[in-house]
Amino acid sequence: MEAVVNNNEGPVLPSKEKKRKWIYAKKPSGKLYVYRQWVGYSLLLFLFAAPFIKLNGNPFLMFNIVERKFSIFGNMFFPQDLHIFVFGSLIILVGIVLFTAVYGRVWCGWTCPQTIFMELIFRRIEYLIEGDWTQQKKLNEGPNTDARAWKKLLKHTVFILISCFISNIFLAYIIGVDELLKIISDPIDQHLGGFTAIVIFTALFYFVFAHVREIVCTTICPYGRFQGVLLDDQSMSVAYNAERGEPRGKLTKQQETKLGDCVDCGLCVHVCPTGIDIRNGVQLECVNCTACVDACDAVMDKIGKPTRLIGFYSLGEVEGKKDFKKSPVRPILYTSVLVILSIVFFYLIFNRAPIDGSLLRATGSTYQTMPDGRVSNLYTIELINKSGQTIPFEMKASDPNYELQLVNKIDSLAKDGTAKLSFFLIANKDKIETYKTKTSVQILSEGKEVNRLKTTFICPPGSKK
Repeated sequence: MEAVVNNNEGPVLPSKEKKRKWIYAKKPSGKLYVYRQWVGYSLLLFLFAAPFIKLNGNPFLMFNIVERKFSIFGNMFFPQDLHIFVFGSLIILVGIVLFTAVYGRVWCGWTCPQTIFMELIFRRIEYLIEGDWTQQKKLNEGPNTDARAWKKLLKHTVFILISCFISNIFLAYIIGVDELLKIISDPIDQHLGGFTAIVIFTALFYFVFAHVREIVCTTICPYGRFQGVLLDDQSMSVAYNAERGEPRGKLTKQQETKLGDCVDCGLCVHVCPTGIDIRNGVQLECVNCTACVDACDAVMDKIGKPTRLIGFYSLGEVEGKKDFKKSPVRPILYTSVLVILSIVFFYLIFNRAPIDGSLLRATGSTYQTMPDGRVSNLYTIELINKSGQTIPFEMKASDPNYELQLVNKIDSLAKDGTAKLSFFLIANKDKIETYKTKTSVQILSEGKEVNRLKTTFICPPGSKK
């Protein structure tokens, strides 16, 4: 069994009581941390702003599962667009596999919302109120004083307020900003369901970021387990160069030494947000946040040694495999596949018909023979407006041999509106050659065809003259 690492006291044997050891992560600093902040805060800005942005009168992003309405880049999607969601899910799955196989868990450490919220918001609040890791540990292990109580009260109050804010943003992605503003502004008794959802989400976010914290990454999230089967010797990961660093030891004034470059300062352990020792090899708990890289580089600079004792290495390099060669082919190939899939996905999004619908034959009917000898078929059609605005429309048979007669005429569709119409397709018997003939109905808007729905026309056999 592997030893559990306490980032303050070094390796210890696993506790039989399995009592959780609270992780006090040292405040990170360094070039990579600056880059990570730029990436993280940019994503936070996008995350908080996206629900309030509207395109074509629709939210930039909305995933209203309750009403089965979705908006992606201002384009409304409905259950009829299932194929687009399936393709989007395929892209996400392929993206996870390809990205992990090439770049390891960079997603976890740099762009995952859990990491961004935890490291760039909640943990920084802890640093501001309670101090760095040593001060936090001293505060928690010290006596119950008024100063401690006030710091804890202030910290958890801020945590709750931020969790409430995040829960409102999260709810805005589900029901839309307009509905969220109604919940906030109207009396509570008018939106009990929405208010309850805000309370539940607030409690959930507070519990995760105030108490669960790194356990989400190390235990709950399945992505770390996926990594174990997706990585190979070509995969990049944050790793310790044991060949260069071992044997580790403290610096001495001796001119000649057989020690490696690692001075065993433990900073790489102190800054780790999941409490691991990267020097023990590649571990599932590592989220590739690169905090240990910055910490080690700072030490290497001070002692005049080359940086990147800890850095991004392929697993083949870390394991010291003989005849290992790093290949650039796979990253290029995998990235190309992902780019192609993304292009197809965006094409499907932006090239949808503004009016979609389902065309069905009237229940229990086949055909009717009219007094003038012509044959008619009754159909029902349900149309949905996906254009994001009120749109006029008309219908006609695509084949000139057919005549379309509406039972109930509707001239336009409201924004996000639907319409159910009934109509007859009528044709002369001498124009029909088979019992079932494939045909279609055109949907026109301002004289332009926006969609075409296929169906069949039934006529009694042997009617051809």
